[in-house]
Amino acid sequence: MTLQIGHIVLENRLFVAPMAGVTDRPFRMLCRELGAGYAVSEMVTSRKELWNSLKTSRRANHEGEPGPIAVQIAGTDAAMMAEAAQYNIERGAQIIDINMGCPAKKVCNKWAGSALMRDEPLALEIVEAVVRAAAPHCVPVTLKMRTGWDEDHRNAVALARRFEDAGVCMLTVHGRTREQGYKGMAEYDTIAAVKSAVRVPVVANGDIDSPEKARDVLALTGADALMVGRAAQGRPWIFREIAHYLATATHLAPPLVAEVRRLLLDHLQQHYALYGDYSGVRTARKHIGWYVRDLPGGERFRSEMNAIEDCEAQWRAVADFFDVLATQMDRIPAAGGGSTRVLGDEQADAWA
Repeated sequence: MTLQIGHIVLENRLFVAPMAGVTDRPFRMLCRELGAGYAVSEMVTSRKELWNSLKTSRRANHEGEPGPIAVQIAGTDAAMMAEAAQYNIERGAQIIDINMGCPAKKVCNKWAGSALMRDEPLALEIVEAVVRAAAPHCVPVTLKMRTGWDEDHRNAVALARRFEDAGVCMLTVHGRTREQGYKGMAEYDTIAAVKSAVRVPVVANGDIDSPEKARDVLALTGADALMVGRAAQGRPWIFREIAHYLATATHLAPPLVAEVRRLLLDHLQQHYALYGDYSGVRTARKHIGWYVRDLPGGERFRSEMNAIEDCEAQWRAVADFFDVLATQMDRIPAAGGGSTRVLGDEQADAWA
């Protein structure tokens, strides 16, 4: 089932969350290949003096990536955010996403990310400026936020209404306050309240780590789409697992070891190409660690792999690990966790 952001029609309603240091171009393309209908870039700063830095240029690299190209921008100054939107649109961005959800201290200490939810006038000023900058190019503006700053200041519903009035085309809500970070359990009542308060599509985010949990979150929130973040780390096929379950109410078989070997080795080649040898071998370690953490011998292999400082040797070590694993099992063990509570299938049926 498709979803529309402004004039842009998405393939489906399963999204990859923008995660700093994770959702670079190779990871986004991998998730798209495995069933995600939409992927947003890592957060790009609105500070002009950093646009030509190596980090920002890598984050803004969309070479060969299927559309729509969505770029998330972050900052605290309305004029600078508008200029950042213009800059990224000129470089191919087809959707601009505003970050008001990042809980990181180094972001919030500068009053960016979710800290903007504490200053509603400034948050609205930024949205209005970005929408004005994007409008002449017919580029939709979306926004990702949290439920509020803390337990006593949950203002997502009030802000959602104002953002919609200002021209935002889609809202993503992570079911935690900034104070929670990623601790505790996400709550979905606030997302449901946002969905009831606005007419634009609302995306539910937070703790969606299994097909059953995806079904439950849909039923609890009535959301138009789901955004998966940490659960896709080392398990990018979660998108096709969720899609299959929502369409059929049955589980897709876990991927073959041989397929995961191919996916990871291809991912690594793309990763090295983007980051180069020195940074590539180091930044790839976290991805490899996520893939193998729950596999037999995975912890030992991760320790050994972290000592490798050559891309070719790292790639070969991964290939050898999965070759040995393939002699032990045909398929990757099924993922555990997720919600087991049974709800009605009305929401799932609507997505089929």
